[in-house]
Parts: sequence; C-alpha cells; structure tokens
Amino acid sequence: MSPTLIIGLIIAYFCILILISYLTSKNTDSETFFLANRKSPWYVVAFGMIGTSLSGVTFVSIPGMVEKAQFSYLQVVLGYLLGYFVIATVLMPLYYRLNLVSIYTYLEQRFGYWSYKTGAAFFLLSRTLGASIRLFLVAGVLQLAVFDDLGVPFAVSVIITITLIWVYTFRGGMKTIIWTDTFQTAAMLVAVIVSIWLISDELNMGFQGLVQSVKKSQYSQVFFWDVKDSRYFLKQFLSGAFIAIVMTGLDQDMMQKNLSCKNIWEAQKNMLSFSIILVFVNTFFLTLGALLYIYAESKGISLPAKGDDVYPYLALNHFSPFLGIVFILGIIAITYASADSALTALTTSFCVDFLNFKDRSEQERVRMRYIVHFAFSVIMVLVIVAFDVLNNQNVITAVFTVAGYTYGPLLGLYTFGLYTKRAVQDRFVPAVCIVSPILTYIISANSVEWFWGYEFGFEVLILNGFLTFTGLMAVSNKGKKLELAQ
Repeated sequence: MSPTLIIGLIIAYFCILILISYLTSKNTDSETFFLANRKSPWYVVAFGMIGTSLSGVTFVSIPGMVEKAQFSYLQVVLGYLLGYFVIATVLMPLYYRLNLVSIYTYLEQRFGYWSYKTGAAFFLLSRTLGASIRLFLVAGVLQLAVFDDLGVPFAVSVIITITLIWVYTFRGGMKTIIWTDTFQTAAMLVAVIVSIWLISDELNMGFQGLVQSVKKSQYSQVFFWDVKDSRYFLKQFLSGAFIAIVMTGLDQDMMQKNLSCKNIWEAQKNMLSFSIILVFVNTFFLTLGALLYIYAESKGISLPAKGDDVYPYLALNHFSPFLGIVFILGIIAITYASADSALTALTTSFCVDFLNFKDRSEQERVRMRYIVHFAFSVIMVLVIVAFDVLNNQNVITAVFTVAGYTYGPLLGLYTFGLYTKRAVQDRFVPAVCIVSPILTYIISANSVEWFWGYEFGFEVLILNGFLTFTGLMAVSNKGKKLELAQ
C-alpha cells in the first residue's frame, strides 16, 4: 500500500477531528474542559466509551491472541459485566452524591491528605503508562506502513502522532472528547465489521458459513476448567470483574465521561448499556481473529510469530488495498479514541488534585491547563520510545500487567474506604501502597514454586488489592471514619 495514500487518509481523518474540535470548543471554560458542563447525552457517552475502553490493543492484540488463547478472552469480558454492575450501583452514586470533578477527592474526605495524593498519583502513573503502551501499538503499525519507507525515525513518528492528538484536545477537553470519541467509535465498528465481511467473502463464506467455520475451528473454545491453566474460567472471570472496576470505576478517564452526564440516572443507563454492547464488540474482534488464522491457513501464508503482528501483516501485505485502508482507519480510530481522553483525564487529575485549581482565576486555570496538557504529551512520547526499546511481550498482556501493579493500590484503598468503618493513619498510606505492588511482584514471580504450580495471570490485580487492604488494616484503628458530605 502506498505510504502517500496512507498519509492522505491520516490527514483527512484528522481534519474531521479538528473540525469537530472547532465546533465543540467555542466559548469553553475549565468546567467545559473537565466535565462538558455536565450536559452530555448519556447515549452519546455510552457509544463513545466503547472506543475509549478498547483502544488499538483490542484491534490488533485480541485477534492476534486467538491462536494461543482461543476465545478464552470472552471469560474476561463476561467478568466485565459484573464489574460494570458494581460501578453503576456502588461507585457512581457515591461520585454523584459528592459532586466530584476528580474521583480521587473521595479519598481525602474518607482518609486524609496523603491518601488522596497517593491515589491520584497512582492514577497518573497507571494511565500514563497504559495510554502510552496503547499508543505504542498504533505508532508501530504506522511506522511499518508509512514512516519506514520514508526514512522517518520511530521517535519522530511518535511525536507527530501525539502532536495531532494535542491539537484537537487542548481547548475543548471533555466536551470535544465526547463527540470525537463517538465519531471514532463508529469508524472502528465499521472497520471491524467490514473486515469480517470482506475476509469471509474472499473465503466464499456466507453468514452461516462464517459462523460454522469459526465454530468448528480450533480457535473457538471459550471456557477452560483446568485450575492450573492461566485461562481457567474463575481466574479470568474474576480478573475481568476487578479489571473493569479499577480500569473504569476507579479511573478518572472513564469516570470523567460518566460524570459529564446530566444526572446519576442517565450515567447509570450509560454504564449498563455500554457494558452489554461491549460483549458483542469483543466477540466481533475474536471472530475476526479466528478468520485471520483460517484465511492464512487456506492461502498457505506463513504468519509472524508475534500475535500483535498478524493482523497488520495480513492487512498490509496480503489483503486487498481497500481492506488495508479499512484496517488503517480502524486502528487509528480506536487508538486515538483511547489516547485523547486519557490525555484529557491526566490533565484534569493533575490540575485538580495537585495544583489547587479551584483557588485560581479562570485566566490562570487556562494557562496552567495548557502547560499541563503539553507536559503530559511530552511524557507520553518519552514513555512510548522507552517501551519500544524495552518491550518483549504481547501488548495486551503488557497493558493488563501494568494495570495489575498500578491500579491494585486504588482497588485496596476504595474497598477499604467503602466496606470498613476504620480510620487509617494517613501518613502511612503512601508506604502501604508502594510496598503492596512490590510484594505482589515477588509472590507472582515465585508462585509456581511456592503454590504447587499455580501461575498468576491478570489476577495479580486482586492480589495487589488484597495486600493493600491488609496493609491499610494494619495501620488503622477503630476510630470513627470521616463522615462524607450528604
């Protein structure tokens, strides 16, 4: 596929995003940037959140993991449903009752100053790493498809990618993100559905033939019951539930969208609708993955060893030019839908949680917001370039591994705050939240030897949260907990 054609597509795509940004960022202020003036339609938020929650990792890594993991990822997705139900019925009512902008201010009201700063800091760390790793994936694809042929270094292509995101988000913030994510989610869904249709058509399959071929293939097994297998159902299901709770319910990025809805009822409708749709969307991606391997087998194509490379390799080298275009647009759409909102959430959290934003004039807020937005853009560039040098694993595995170690302390903090009435010694909370991930790593690294062959997977998140909870119990007493605003 011609690099010139791909660059033209990217330019046209971003022109649309910049147009949406221009139309949505008129007469904006800090309240607009952070929460879109709390006027976002719930159904628009629900649809846009699909793209935000998935990212380019889903578009490439989930189809690529089908060969080794079959459809076992659906066990994780089913666990998401439980997690999202907890978010809708426990966390969201709390956030709305306290009228929060940053969800981590709850920790200050419940525990104190150091707990609040610790929770916000772990979010900044986790989201910066997670969003950067996701962007690394699409930057790598664009490097392979475009910039290598043009002799452009990887670091330069990453800077271009981040700059384009910064351009259409720095003014409108959340109000812009709500609508750009809606457009990008639509583009992503069209891309995956068209990809499935075109591949099945090339294999001379109708809809019924598609279903039967995938069902009869070696890739379609969903449930696994061997306790020692990393794909064991209960491990995957519970991991999915807790991943959803921490990566959505305890994540400023995802909750900021929900808090932009008009009221709690609309936010809950958004969350429940989004969770059901997400099951079907992930099923599409797994089906696409099975089709990729069936296609390669039927054509005698030798595939790359790394699962993340399978879809890009086929799209750019073996599929029709049109399907290659669909792939490029799809991965750009889904990745930028995740990255742009992450950049906005990071800016929001740092401004609200660390810069005492509410005590400053609107002019100061705007100036500082621009500086912070730019600073996080630079940090993301540096993390992506570093990850390119250090990475040696499947990207979706890297994303969930990072989440397990960085969101675990948040899981422990919120669980302790919501389900106990004990008061912690606030000054010790940062130490507890730093020690817990270290102990988690040690236990996970030695689990096979220590626990009769048991191998930790995504459930390191649960272990990390449990250790944090235990540590908080050790530095707490039976004193009355801080009463929250009614």
